Amino acid sequence: MHTVGIALHEHTMPYETAIAAEVFGVDRADLSPRGWYRLTAHTADGSPSPLLPGVPARRWEDLTGADTVVVPASHRPLADPDPAYLAALRAAHRADRRIVSLCTGAFVLAAAGLLDGLPATTHWMHAPELARRHPRVDVRADVLYTDAGHVLTAAGKTAALDLCLHLVRTDHGAAAANGLARRLVAPAHRPGGQAQFIAPPAVPRTRDGLGEALEWVRTRLDRPLTVADLARRAGLSPRQLARRMHAQTGTAPLEWLHRQRVGLARELLEGTDATVEQIAARCGMGTATTLRRHFHRAVGVSPLAYRSAFRASHTPD
Repeated sequence: MHTVGIALHEHTMPYETAIAAEVFGVDRADLSPRGWYRLTAHTADGSPSPLLPGVPARRWEDLTGADTVVVPASHRPLADPDPAYLAALRAAHRADRRIVSLCTGAFVLAAAGLLDGLPATTHWMHAPELARRHPRVDVRADVLYTDAGHVLTAAGKTAALDLCLHLVRTDHGAAAANGLARRLVAPAHRPGGQAQFIAPPAVPRTRDGLGEALEWVRTRLDRPLTVADLARRAGLSPRQLARRMHAQTGTAPLEWLHRQRVGLARELLEGTDATVEQIAARCGMGTATTLRRHFHRAVGVSPLAYRSAFRASHTPD
């Protein structure tokens, strides 16, 4: 069972801590055949924290025993972190643990030297100060989260949930992440800012022609639909469609359509034994070659590699 350790500090903010506890601390093994997570709370002396009642308590030094270490936001991001706290984070990093910061927790990772040379984000109000204080960090204020492999950072507040759902998607697959998002009444996924980590953005829940048109497209992904078809369905010109799509989904119409097709492919790879050729047809990609190209560009791996990572067995194509 994958252990997530929340590294609590004296300036820990409860909101982001609660988000991590909700995602990783509630047993939702019914969403994944792999089981769920084990949550631990880490304090300076190993005493229980009132922020996480009932969660097993450990010391900071025990963070090396966690598979993922979460550093919550700090309400005093410019304060110097406890040297023992930083030492524990560095030890976990050297032990090849996955390190995650939420909101202003990025200041702590930067102080520990774990963000040097890496892309990172934090709440947009604090991003300029993070860049000023830590010039070796590639601060990106316009993204929801960054994923540099074993070091991940989230922007402010609800972006912490986006990153936590991204971790669930990485560990347990799209179906588990989407199921959890539905239970939390949250968007299934919002773009993180880097193409290899972007999953299909949620359809805007509007009552206008665009919202209806996007829902219409999602039920017909097996057909050779075009951006012109979408514009006509929405009652918009192609230029108006592009502006509205960017405002409501953050993407261009064709990019949105490709992501919907790739998202359907991910679900079919996880939940069916269909071949890549069959999935390509059901997603409107036409051929397996086209699906492989778009899938690798969006997800970073081939369809079969994705299937082998998220299913115990599959039917080779």
